Amino acid sequence: MTINFDLADDIATDGFAIVNDVFGNDEIADLIKEISKADQTKSTFRKSSDLFAIRQFLKEIPTLTDKIFNNNLKHIITHFFGDDFFIVKSIYFDKPGSSNWFVPYHQDLTISVDQKRDTKGYGPWTVKQNQFSVQPPLEILQDIFTIRIHLDDTNMDNGALKVIPQSHLKGIYKAETIDWNVETETICNVQKGGIMFMKPLLLHASSRTTNNQKRRVIHIEFSRSQLADNLSWAELMYTNLNQ
Repeated sequence: MTINFDLADDIATDGFAIVNDVFGNDEIADLIKEISKADQTKSTFRKSSDLFAIRQFLKEIPTLTDKIFNNNLKHIITHFFGDDFFIVKSIYFDKPGSSNWFVPYHQDLTISVDQKRDTKGYGPWTVKQNQFSVQPPLEILQDIFTIRIHLDDTNMDNGALKVIPQSHLKGIYKAETIDWNVETETICNVQKGGIMFMKPLLLHASSRTTNNQKRRVIHIEFSRSQLADNLSWAELMYTNLNQ
């Protein structure tokens, strides 16, 4: 594993960074094997010809937590971000090789909370599979970081993320207002066993698969922010990063 020691600065400046070789092939195989054992009949599982997804991923398959937080990942997080962050959301995406599913440019503007309750500065609200989501105050979104663990080699041919560097610094940025005379697009190729860090306000998209290769990703969001007094993170999970 080779770490760019400007990683935290890169994330702060560009909104993303990539670190390869965080997981070995045996570790990736073990993660995939554990995922395959999961009960797919639950409401948090979504399956179609274009996408298989598991919401509340670490709650649904808690045995994966220790396997995901190997020494490499714990070292990266604590070295660059400290040990006061906790997990607030986790999703598994499996984009089959034949998938025509694509995602247009957007920001991740919502968080998962335990209940719907009118709260100043929070809104609008949505509900997906009995999970309440809400757009929080901007400063909460700005303090979140996401890691995307890649279980397959990922490039532009099988739906690697496309991002607009530094777009996370512009607040709420509507995709329809993107000025391509000013903005540039970057394809985020990540090797199997590598991770991508990103900020949720970074504009990102993914294309259809054209090479018949799978793209499986574990998406985990971290925060250190406390919500308004009457709201709690729905997927709050602490992990001891120092062990």
